[in-house]
Amino acid sequence: MKARLTMAALCLSGALAAAACTQAAAPAPGNATGATFRDQPLTSEIYTADPSAHVFGGKIYVYPSHDIETPTPDDDLGNQYAMRDYRVLALDSIGGKVTVGPVSLDVKDVPWASQQMWAPDAAFKDGTYYLYFPARDKSKDKNGLGAFRIGVATSKNPMGPFVAEKEPIAGAYSMDPAVFIDADGSAYLYFGGIWGGQLQRWVSGKYDPNGSDTDLLQDDKPALSGKVAKLGADMKTLAEAPRDAVILDEKGKPVLGGDHERRFFEASWMFKKDGKYYYTYSTGDTHFLNYAIGTSPYGPFTYTGHILKPVQGWTTHHSVIEQGGKWWLFYADTQLSGKNHLRNAKVTELTFNPDGTIQTIDPLKAK
Repeated sequence: MKARLTMAALCLSGALAAAACTQAAAPAPGNATGATFRDQPLTSEIYTADPSAHVFGGKIYVYPSHDIETPTPDDDLGNQYAMRDYRVLALDSIGGKVTVGPVSLDVKDVPWASQQMWAPDAAFKDGTYYLYFPARDKSKDKNGLGAFRIGVATSKNPMGPFVAEKEPIAGAYSMDPAVFIDADGSAYLYFGGIWGGQLQRWVSGKYDPNGSDTDLLQDDKPALSGKVAKLGADMKTLAEAPRDAVILDEKGKPVLGGDHERRFFEASWMFKKDGKYYYTYSTGDTHFLNYAIGTSPYGPFTYTGHILKPVQGWTTHHSVIEQGGKWWLFYADTQLSGKNHLRNAKVTELTFNPDGTIQTIDPLKAK
């Protein structure tokens, strides 16, 4: 079995505080010291992570997590990520002025939620903006924590405020919701994450509050898959039972749980280019952003490569958009704080090869 390092062991940057906006990078897993940051934070007004970007009405809106200070130490459940509300970023174009919106949704205004408003996403349909978000419910597991559920809130303004539905989305669970709307108007919800995201507690189809805190610990068997389900016409319900978004290796076999550089951990994001469906995700404890390509939004998807090498900090969560005739990757690192739970969103250009593969980006390589 491949050794599993704890989050605390891998979080090198947490003890290496960096001055705000410095160009000198603290060590990140897989990177040497002394490198410079490739990109600069979108804003230093607040801490932001998990940036889900969209182009609505020709303008870019970014729906990030809103990181906050907490005395909670790093752990494998992610308790140090104590976010409690959302604020939307807006900019006319890449490189333009970034406006930080007011609170668009607070956990206290979500009837079913107790804490930890983690990575959200958004969608637009028929004059309404939809905010999809994970949060812990009010139940208690063996650690005294709630189960992660996925909720939805609506607004007539892309920056909110959003009004949450009274209950989470039935049939959806775990974390990291992402919505993809195909050319025919069909909308799909992707979700799931292992370890603190609790996906490993849903293998039976029902939530096990006493289940594993990491993954299934079955390295020689197919890895846990992120989930995908078509959304109903109301954009608030699932139209079907969730399916596995299976990632295959070069032999057409499911990637194994022990293949930590290729297997799914969290942060699903789907986009489509030249008729190909790009299922992108984070590997978690090996700190890569990966992509796999399929011919359907359901998959299966064949692993193709790394999009982004490890950033400074532990988590990697992203989005991809097209704007101004170019493709852009939004991601986050810990440049402003040097602390894993206080991150800053960034953006950089994606470059595609003629065959549709993506050139791997090093976030700590000088331009």
